[in-house]
Amino acid sequence: MMLLHSALAALTLVAAAPASAGQAADARLYGHLPYPDADPAMLVAAPEGFDLRQPCLLRREVIPDLTALIAAAHAAGVAGTVQGVSCYRSAAHQRAVFCATDPDGNARCTEPAKRAMSVAPPGHSEHSTGYAIDFGTRPSPGCDDVEYCFDRTPLGQWLLKHATEYGFELSFPWRNPQGVTWEPWHWRWVGRSATEPGARAARLLFATARADFPAKPRLPNLVVRVVSQPPVPGSN
Repeated sequence: MMLLHSALAALTLVAAAPASAGQAADARLYGHLPYPDADPAMLVAAPEGFDLRQPCLLRREVIPDLTALIAAAHAAGVAGTVQGVSCYRSAAHQRAVFCATDPDGNARCTEPAKRAMSVAPPGHSEHSTGYAIDFGTRPSPGCDDVEYCFDRTPLGQWLLKHATEYGFELSFPWRNPQGVTWEPWHWRWVGRSATEPGARAARLLFATARADFPAKPRLPNLVVRVVSQPPVPGSN
């Protein structure tokens, strides 16, 4: 995840063709579901030492289960320390991530459909809810952050077996109906049970999004217009 430049790219999504009446109510964007930004007052810092590169903010109700998960992974002898590569991201931050530049200095969002296979467009990221975490490990076990090889790392294997015991579910499993690239590092908190404080609200948020927009979207082609794109230090 990149560090934010003070001036973010201005990103405009423009329909290239008029949407039909059925499409007008379809808020999906290239397979990603719409999510509102979390109220900043509801966000708190993650457990000490979990942050990686920048502060990790999450919904208050996520913290007890995350703390238990970290302790359990350590007790199980998982190599390295459990880290949060990315936690809460505002829509503005997500815009910068979505339109980050490649090694040649070109904005990645000039091909939005391709970019959206692995990065959510602004306004459509689970990270904006305050419930989602991209996990990583330090020292790195021969796999860069947010790469497919994460599922073969000790932490990746442990999460696939045990994360649900601590209230986390994999957001984008293999061949998910949204058509989003498999992300073994990206987990969202829904609570161990519906009676856990805050779990009902989290489950309702994600269940409603899935019910309203259950699979790949049928939208007209979209064009991303980059009004300005200042250099952004750092990278995902």
